[in-house]
Amino acid sequence: MKYYTVKEYIDILNENNQIVEIININEDIQNRNVEQLTYNSKETKQNTMFVCKGFLDNFKEEYLIDAVNNGAFVYISQKKYNVSIPCIIVKDAFIALSIISKLYYNYSDEKLNIIGITGTKGKSTTAFYIKYILDEYAKDKGKKDSAIISSIKTYDGVEEFASHITTPESLDIYKHLNNCMHSGIENVIMEVSSQALKVGRVYSLNFNIGLFLNISEDHISQVEHPDFDDYFNSKLMLFKKCNTACVNLDADYSDKILKEAKENAKEVITFSLKDKNASFYAYDIQKQGLTTVFKVKCKSFDEKFVLNMPGLFNIENALAAICIADKMNIPVEYIVSGLEKAKTPGRMEIYSTSDKKIIAIVDYAHNKLSFQKLYESTKNEYPQRKIITVFGCPGNKAYIRRRDLGIEAGKNSDMIYLTADDPGYENVNTISKEIAKYIDEYNKPYKLIDDRKTAIKEAIDYAEKKYNQAVVLVAGKGNEKTQKVRYRS
Repeated sequence: MKYYTVKEYIDILNENNQIVEIININEDIQNRNVEQLTYNSKETKQNTMFVCKGFLDNFKEEYLIDAVNNGAFVYISQKKYNVSIPCIIVKDAFIALSIISKLYYNYSDEKLNIIGITGTKGKSTTAFYIKYILDEYAKDKGKKDSAIISSIKTYDGVEEFASHITTPESLDIYKHLNNCMHSGIENVIMEVSSQALKVGRVYSLNFNIGLFLNISEDHISQVEHPDFDDYFNSKLMLFKKCNTACVNLDADYSDKILKEAKENAKEVITFSLKDKNASFYAYDIQKQGLTTVFKVKCKSFDEKFVLNMPGLFNIENALAAICIADKMNIPVEYIVSGLEKAKTPGRMEIYSTSDKKIIAIVDYAHNKLSFQKLYESTKNEYPQRKIITVFGCPGNKAYIRRRDLGIEAGKNSDMIYLTADDPGYENVNTISKEIAKYIDEYNKPYKLIDDRKTAIKEAIDYAEKKYNQAVVLVAGKGNEKTQKVRYRS
């Protein structure tokens, strides 16, 4: 691995107008190679440049002290701390980290085709649809599978693991991109969260294609976005970082989205299930058992596609994937076969009793828009069945979901079970009671069961005893096997 000097890090920060002050960095320090870059004191070793990442009130000086004791010889921060090593004071530690991560990993992102996906709903499903298509083509051409950085899974040619965050920190992103480059991977599909755009985790990245799926009120809290405008405008920042913008004309606020895309991207392509003038138009949508058949018309083709993953709302995600694949010059036969095989862990997974009277659908639906789409699809596909919903809301963030999901469940369910969904530092029962206030407005029965496994079992038992035909919607966690819990009574 090529190492860069402290001076080279200073120079690139200067080029990006990030330097506030340089303290105690003499010529010897400037000429010293940085052999390790990290924001984790546990990873610190000799010749490390340490970054005090995070907002000023969140960073603990003890982490820096540990880093110095472990071998850090220079640090980057937004303020000076009481340690003996030299420092570089910057305007924004998140942006600075993105800038120097790019240098540390030798501009590996510029050697890859990177697709960035943002939106309130459907990012993961669309990412996997694209991956299936690209991998189908790569397999036939003897090339490497595409990489994916998503809220479900991360794969970079070296590492493969279940993800715990939508978009990692910039240093971790560049580590994955570097692994991709050295593994011979050409294409990277990446979910891009509003927070990643807002705080600068993807500041130094450029996306070959940026996809904007949809927008709905979400992630509104003191620790995320103070209001919808901040959330929306954060997501729109994707267009400032992409060459080609791909826009869903059926999204709410599509006029504003399209305007931003045209003002920032070099090229704009559109897709729609409603507007025949879109670059990619889906039509003749038919449900055939658990499969969905539809046609897509564009300049390149007028073709039939089959989607085996249930949920009529997934046509929108599939259309987005088709749009991107065609832009990448993937022949249509690979797009057809890739989508026909496509599936996403924890998304619209269907189970049923042997007599088919009770159907269970496991889906990651966790915000207002995804709940609306899930209920709409369920009612269209299973019109005669009662609906039982099992869900919860996360602790310490996205507080608006408690209202939104309570309302949507109250409107659309016949019975509701409120349970744990990453409660964090909050009490599950407290979160459930807050959701229940909104369900009360619709006079629907509900039960509060803190343990998720127990809640699911009781929901299925209730459905079998109470109804001749029912759908049990298990929403929020998908196929995840863990809970984020830190509460102690």
